Amino acid sequence: MRGIHWTEIVFGAATFLVLTTYHVYWVYQVRRAPLRTYRGITKYLRRMWVESVMKEKRDILSVQTLRNWIMASSFLASTAMIIGLGLLSLLFKPEHVTEIPFEFSLIFSHMKTLFLGKLMLLMVHFFFAFFSFTLSIRYMNQVNFMINVPIDCDPLLTPEFIAHTLDLGMTHYTLGMRAFYLSVVVALWLFGPVWMFLGSLVLTYVLYKLDHCCSLDYSTASCDINHRALK
Repeated sequence: MRGIHWTEIVFGAATFLVLTTYHVYWVYQVRRAPLRTYRGITKYLRRMWVESVMKEKRDILSVQTLRNWIMASSFLASTAMIIGLGLLSLLFKPEHVTEIPFEFSLIFSHMKTLFLGKLMLLMVHFFFAFFSFTLSIRYMNQVNFMINVPIDCDPLLTPEFIAHTLDLGMTHYTLGMRAFYLSVVVALWLFGPVWMFLGSLVLTYVLYKLDHCCSLDYSTASCDINHRALK
């Protein structure tokens, strides 16, 4: 890897290791102790919300709530696409950034295209966020129709099925937000690998605070019962 400084490799690998380790731990927590994470709690509360809306026939509440989520997803999807297309146009306009080679065939040349590779990775994050938010809108629209169908209309259209569909939409929403968060680390990489590594440490700390409910103390029996309910 001639021409690439050792800090790019070392701090790049360290950043990947830190972020990957945290997210593996987070997924493990969501599966094994869901009520210790906001992801697990919101999943449980969404199921309760779907059941209450269908039993009490609170149609207006469901439409307004889902509309707010759809509007938020639409705004974030549009933002991600605009930024992604802006980065894409930057790749083919080297007069704006002198480090970018004009000929696309030089994309795999060594140090000249390292900056180009960083921009491409940043662009991938925003395109991934765009697809995640659009999939979230798709599932939200499906729930918008299903949740207003009477329970006795179709035995297959149960609150559990609708809650599962809603959870799929919220999962894609979470993935889109993760892509936005991680894009900050990639953006810091443009200023140097050390900034990227420090940014990954700060981001990991912030995500831990956002993802975990450390102040809540559930008993072991309650966690076991609710964990079975989330399956």
